Amino acid sequence: MAGSATLFGASVFSLFANPRQAAAALSSDLENLKESCGIAVSGAGKIPFICFDLAGGANIAGSNVLMGKAGGQMDFLTTAGYNKLGLPGDMLPSDPAFVNEELGLAFHSDSGFLRGIMQSTSASTRAGVDGAIIAARSENDTGNNPHNPMYGIYKAGANGELLTLIGSQSSDSGGNSMAPMNLIDPEVRPTKVDRPSDASGLVDVGDLIGILDPSDAVAVMESIYQISDAKMKKVNAGITTDEVVKKLVKCGYLKSADLADRYGKEANPLDPMADPDIVGPAGIFSSSEFNGNREFQKTASVMKLVLNGYAGAGTITMGGYDYHTGERGTGERRDEQAGRCMGACLEYAARIGTPLMLYVFSDGSVSSNGRIDDSLEGRGKGEWTGDNQQTAASFFLIYDPKGRPTPIRRQIGSMRPDASVDTGSSPAANNVNQLVQTVLLNYMALHGEQGDFGARFTGHGLGNSTMQDSLIAFSNVVNGTING
Repeated sequence: MAGSATLFGASVFSLFANPRQAAAALSSDLENLKESCGIAVSGAGKIPFICFDLAGGANIAGSNVLMGKAGGQMDFLTTAGYNKLGLPGDMLPSDPAFVNEELGLAFHSDSGFLRGIMQSTSASTRAGVDGAIIAARSENDTGNNPHNPMYGIYKAGANGELLTLIGSQSSDSGGNSMAPMNLIDPEVRPTKVDRPSDASGLVDVGDLIGILDPSDAVAVMESIYQISDAKMKKVNAGITTDEVVKKLVKCGYLKSADLADRYGKEANPLDPMADPDIVGPAGIFSSSEFNGNREFQKTASVMKLVLNGYAGAGTITMGGYDYHTGERGTGERRDEQAGRCMGACLEYAARIGTPLMLYVFSDGSVSSNGRIDDSLEGRGKGEWTGDNQQTAASFFLIYDPKGRPTPIRRQIGSMRPDASVDTGSSPAANNVNQLVQTVLLNYMALHGEQGDFGARFTGHGLGNSTMQDSLIAFSNVVNGTING
């Protein structure tokens, strides 16, 4: 409080000499100065990006998202290959009854991810989704894989009004897996957000809001800016950084006024629990399931900030995906919960009318020896019996409020008939750094900026422009629909 009094003191008292300089809300002339002070109004105009880090080595290919040979998702593997991916002979995707294409990208019809996504989304939301799966090996069950693309997404232009990057863990990447070392920028290290209080507590508008009505507080701080600006114009700081000092003083007042204008209201716009689209009778989550599930709270907090443009990109880490537990039910339950969280992000994007790129990865993968779990939760599928990086994959989904984007391809790289990653099928297949680069190339392609990839990410391993074209799943599909 002493600091605040010192900050506001002189200018507050001098305000009364000319009260007509006060205003009831941030005036248009000051709105126009926000950009010069580094105050983001609606993000950076890039597509919101959320990634799911499934820690432990989740199954992605086969039992969840279909992965085929070089001909694509429907270029089917052998029966033995699908057996390794946990699918018995009577549940193979060569039977159309076990293929679901409601999300564009083909899933196994009994996928745990898909069941969860379906629970969280409406049919109209699903009609605006498509995606791609990437064959990509990574080390099993370790956070040392440089999987996390967040710093690269920032480098590609993503930003937010309040924060650049957020993540549900206190790590350099914001998640379980590392970020590629050559992309890390300490200035934008992700802020930890994993619960509603982390989101709602991001902005402190100070004691003035408690003393005055919010509109009066904005008027006071705006007037401080106007009067201090007039005084600063008459002052020479006597140093070579005169203009810098003046700008810092002016922008400090302007940022305070802007924060009070946007966040000094009774209803906190950052609180996911106060958003009826997220929690409540018509929300994605009911109040009871939200209050009792930390994964839902974590997901809601990250998606609230990213999809509304308060943060440029976010990581949601979910643990327990090292689920070779001698039965199948554990993996099915965890996959379904992850799907519910993925679906929540897609549904919230649809409700607020913004596009989204949703990326899912895990450290390594698992395989089955074919032993069947016939219990209710095992669903008659193969038990996960051990880690197996040979079966690993990542995938991403794109939501476009204009309608389902048209894919160039839905599979990047491929598997061999026995369900092992064909390591020569793409630069991403056997190099996690190049997997991240492939994701970044696809993010830039969504904006029609793939031609700038080489200049933005010098020293990449994705080859020339012809090779890069073969790694792009969608191109410029959300141009003109970004809300920021």
